[in-house]
Amino acid sequence: MLRMSREDFERVVAEALDDLPGDLAVAIENVAVTVEEEPSDDEILGTGLDPERDTLLGLYQGVPLGERGPSTYGPELPDRIVVYRLPLLDMCRDRRELLREIRDTVVHEFGHYFGLPEEELP
Repeated sequence: MLRMSREDFERVVAEALDDLPGDLAVAIENVAVTVEEEPSDDEILGTGLDPERDTLLGLYQGVPLGERGPSTYGPELPDRIVVYRLPLLDMCRDRRELLREIRDTVVHEFGHYFGLPEEELP
């Protein structure tokens, strides 16, 4: 397990976001990326996983682009991507691996933002 303060972890998340491919970064609007310590059982259950066996590294909360319409999507708070600090630290041995896992997690969650089904996500 990698040890890192929340402040340092948030810096690594910011670095991972800076490393996103340019075409992906330009296509994203009104999405906040936040850090939380770990997912709740309800968040895990909400994705169809079992909190006794599974955890989440990240979670997209919002309305996917393909489901938005003028009558169903007005001025809204930003969609949100949550990056879960403790599960990511548990699975990584060093900062380089953590950066890669955070980047992969954020790209996966942005796939949900774009409306991709789970089986098509990276």
